[in-house]
Amino acid sequence: MNAAHLGELLAILGAGMAAGAVNAAVGSGTLISFPVLLATGLPPVTATVSNALGLIPGSISGAVGYRAELRGQRRRILKWSTGALLGGLTGAALLLALPASAFERIVPVLVGLALVLVALQPLISRRLRVRRTGKERSARPDGGPLLLLGLTLASVYGGYFSAAQGIIYVALMGMLLDDGLQRLTAVKNVLVAVVNSVAALFFLVVADFDWTAVALLAVGSAVGGHLGATVGRRLRPAVLRTFIVVVGTVAIVQLVLRF
Repeated sequence: MNAAHLGELLAILGAGMAAGAVNAAVGSGTLISFPVLLATGLPPVTATVSNALGLIPGSISGAVGYRAELRGQRRRILKWSTGALLGGLTGAALLLALPASAFERIVPVLVGLALVLVALQPLISRRLRVRRTGKERSARPDGGPLLLLGLTLASVYGGYFSAAQGIIYVALMGMLLDDGLQRLTAVKNVLVAVVNSVAALFFLVVADFDWTAVALLAVGSAVGGHLGATVGRRLRPAVLRTFIVVVGTVAIVQLVLRF
């Protein structure tokens, strides 16, 4: 094994750990792992399906890490998970149904939109807090049909390309629920795990994986998901947000030059 190849393996392992940690604490870990897979020479669709399968252990470990915040949310989680399952399956099917050229054109746009969501997250949160303060009645415990529809559509996006999927979930839940951010983050981790799992199972039957990349991402993301859930509440959001924006910007430049 030459040094260059070893370096790629270590980069994928490290990207899996970072993506798992960021996904558990904030979301958008795909903006870290996906560009690394592309940099190793994987085609975009292969990188996407390998990334989806490899990050499942991280999603699960992140959800387990937030198990205390999940208490009392079983009913609405089951309801939203049904929408996440259907949406994730639809997004995965769209990924393979659309021509590769369409995916190559769409990906930079999706990454760019994800970065906008990450960068504007503080502003969105402030506006949501102001909106809640001015409301005369509390939000419905499950957000009603509108939230279910929004989460399902976000899951279609997540099954297609998962960057910033978790942030979309938190934004939607925050607009229609009166609940703490940590509890919403816990639910987000469950929904991401559902979407990644159903999409990966679909891909497992009909798509090509790079199994070395999958294994390295799985190990790294499992460790990273646990770490992210453990220390996520203590990290300064601005630090994580800046890191994601920098990595994502590099990713957009790389994608535009590649395609």
